[in-house]
Amino acid sequence: MIWPATLLGAVVGLAVASIPGAMLGALLGQVLDRRLRLQSWAALRERLGGRAELRDEWLLFVLLGRLAKSGGRVLPAHIQQARAEMQRLNLDIEGQRQAIEAFALGKTGRASLRAPLRRQQARSDVLLRACWRMAWVDGQVDQAERELIMLWGKWLQVPSATQAQFSEAYAPPRGPLASTASSAYQRALNLLNISADAEPAQIKQAYRRLLSRHHPDKLAGSGATPERLREATERTRELHQAYGLIRQRHGFR
Repeated sequence: MIWPATLLGAVVGLAVASIPGAMLGALLGQVLDRRLRLQSWAALRERLGGRAELRDEWLLFVLLGRLAKSGGRVLPAHIQQARAEMQRLNLDIEGQRQAIEAFALGKTGRASLRAPLRRQQARSDVLLRACWRMAWVDGQVDQAERELIMLWGKWLQVPSATQAQFSEAYAPPRGPLASTASSAYQRALNLLNISADAEPAQIKQAYRRLLSRHHPDKLAGSGATPERLREATERTRELHQAYGLIRQRHGFR
């Protein structure tokens, strides 16, 4: 751990008033470090308006935020998937707050990711699997999302073949026969309780109504068991996928 203001105070004090000045400068700098919680040079740069410090433990949510924003607009499905990852990690209230901040930082696109990712090669599977889950949450992976995840995999030294396996593991079920796609589409319609000729406004309304009803956040504060929370999370994921498939078929955003 480095206390930057303490070091700077000691150096300046030494230059101005020799040893007594160094002692006084270090003391004042230590007070400033503790008050502003400056524990690194990166933290000091952030306080001075520079690039925000990226802590390795929250790198996952920075990646998810970058992916969610890569298409230009963060969808409700992206937000829900980020919350699902928080539940997967069993984050407490403070952990969730910091994860949300990291997600917001990722959306800005300002965080430098190459160096932090190279430090996280031991966690490459965890990071990339979560990224593919986020990318597939709306039922499809666009080019910007795929390029980002492949680049991050390169920095993590993960082979392309392994990336393809991760992607396939979270892709919506599909098969070579047209009947399979038709069946999936019909299941999606049934899940949202709408007809194939429903208007986009009706589809959105049905999706939002069901999403609100099954949202895990509604159960989180009611003493629900972990099993019920997992069921609600899975139901919400199914709704996201169904809505993504129907939206793609009907050609609206």
